[in-house]
Amino acid sequence: MAKVTISRLAQLPDRTRITRYQKNPELGPNLLFFSGGTALNQFSQLLKTYTHNSVHLVTPFDSGGSSAKLRETFDMPAVGDLRNRLMALADNSLLGHASVKYLFSYRFDPEQSQDYLKSRLEGIASGRDILISDIAPKMRKVITQHLNDFLQHMPGHFDLRGASIGNLVLTGGYLANDRKLGAVLRQFTKLANVLGTVRLITTADLHLAAYLQNGQEIIGQHNLTGKEVSPIVSPIENVELVSSLTQGETVQTQLDVKNKKLVEKAELIIYPPGSFYSSLIANLLPYGVSQAIVNNGNAKVFIPNLGNDPETLGLTLEDMITRLLTAMQSKLDKPAQNNQLISFVLLDSKYGEYPGGIPRKALKDYGIKLIDTRLIRDPDSQKYDNDLLVAALLSLT
Repeated sequence: MAKVTISRLAQLPDRTRITRYQKNPELGPNLLFFSGGTALNQFSQLLKTYTHNSVHLVTPFDSGGSSAKLRETFDMPAVGDLRNRLMALADNSLLGHASVKYLFSYRFDPEQSQDYLKSRLEGIASGRDILISDIAPKMRKVITQHLNDFLQHMPGHFDLRGASIGNLVLTGGYLANDRKLGAVLRQFTKLANVLGTVRLITTADLHLAAYLQNGQEIIGQHNLTGKEVSPIVSPIENVELVSSLTQGETVQTQLDVKNKKLVEKAELIIYPPGSFYSSLIANLLPYGVSQAIVNNGNAKVFIPNLGNDPETLGLTLEDMITRLLTAMQSKLDKPAQNNQLISFVLLDSKYGEYPGGIPRKALKDYGIKLIDTRLIRDPDSQKYDNDLLVAALLSLT
């Protein structure tokens, strides 16, 4: 059992604190996560049983799969990660929630014809299809309206093969609301009783560009993760935002006021496991994010990846911490103390494998404290246990 000092002496795990949150999750702590992708979805499903006040800022830069088709056609940010996190935090006790979750995660068969898929989409949009028949009337009305909005904007050449219904719903709402996601998010947060706050870090239609050690420039998030194309063969030196998949010129975007307030008011800021560059550092690229983190006087925790992340090719844990700090410092008008950006590194050195080992001297030089506690239940899995990880984070609040 580890003990650490935050603004108090904290015990990990703090059973009394955890039990109190579980009994009254509506009064739970305000934990803020910079994340993207699917790495935190199962974790979020567990977290909502302890707090309804978590905040999830997710990336909109996905450029692969069905997101690529929507982005290319409508010049919009990717909404897939947003959809996934909304569903992960939605209230499971609501009547019909399982049907909503199934519908939002449903993808059209890539082997079916375009005519068949368009007819199927029209059936869902009219409320006739079995996919939507079990959904509560109020929610069904909103979903069908947004799908009809999408159909009105959809060009005849749009390829529906492999399309996510949830992404089409959000896109329809986005297009019908003057290309603003706020109104759509408020709608679904209320109707699905989302037990937390989920927002895109920026709604700007931008892409991620990576500059490799061998001099190569790679544009597009899907080209970095090793999921849709072969993994990169040279370490990443830096990432920036660019205007398009064909334009390598760096552009800037600004953190909006609402997101700034969310960062500044969080009780605990977490840099969680996930794709290191495309999920974590990508969230820190808009100007204003780093300053909002510095403005928050509460603890900030980095939880390094376990397992094989293609994006950290050639990097040790010390390198990752340095890159994370450098990414944030580079967006500040004047340098901050490193421990204003990362207060703690949370890991499990007994059962976890971290490239290059634990950089204790570097952490001391940076003024960052190490929290080394049990986070892995099965040493052979090289995966953090969600129960242990949630307990550790709740104990730090």
